[in-house]
Amino acid sequence: MVYDMTRGKIILLNGVSSSGKSTLAQKIIEKLPDYFHLSIDDYDYIIEKMEDRENQRLIPVPTECFFHRTMSMFSDNGINLVVDQILFNEETQEDCYQTLKDYPVLFVGVHCPAIELERREMTRRDRPLGQACGQLSYVHQQQEEYDIEIDTNNDDLEKAVQLIKERMENLGEATGWKNSVEEYFNQKIEKCQS
Repeated sequence: MVYDMTRGKIILLNGVSSSGKSTLAQKIIEKLPDYFHLSIDDYDYIIEKMEDRENQRLIPVPTECFFHRTMSMFSDNGINLVVDQILFNEETQEDCYQTLKDYPVLFVGVHCPAIELERREMTRRDRPLGQACGQLSYVHQQQEEYDIEIDTNNDDLEKAVQLIKERMENLGEATGWKNSVEEYFNQKIEKCQS
């Protein structure tokens, strides 16, 4: 696929909470210092500060919609990103695909076994216990096709980062994002026709 080379490249890390996306992102930035980390957790904090959740004064648009447009805004201005995201349902996935379908994205699936997710949650104490395991029932369940899949509990992260770096050098050969987008919209068309 040929990308607009003026756009910044996006390494999109998709995985459940506590799967190691932020740790992986920091290691990637050490190897690719011209990339910047953008996290859905940090972005949600911005939205939370704007809202008055106690009194149900909420922004009536899902946070992810703004987040995906923020990614495109940075990319449109030539900024390279490492993004950690949780594509957790069809609406989130469709908005992400629709917004970034023509962008230079390396799609990375970040995995971690349930027992390790539980251990990390107990150690971190900043997330509800069981949140990550609950997300396993819908994250990575949308027929995504990844360019690279990483198990942060079992894989050597230095080697994984090196693989990501090499794939970014040949991003035109990466097909996971393009195939995921095409497959998703083909399925939607089939559903409409049946």
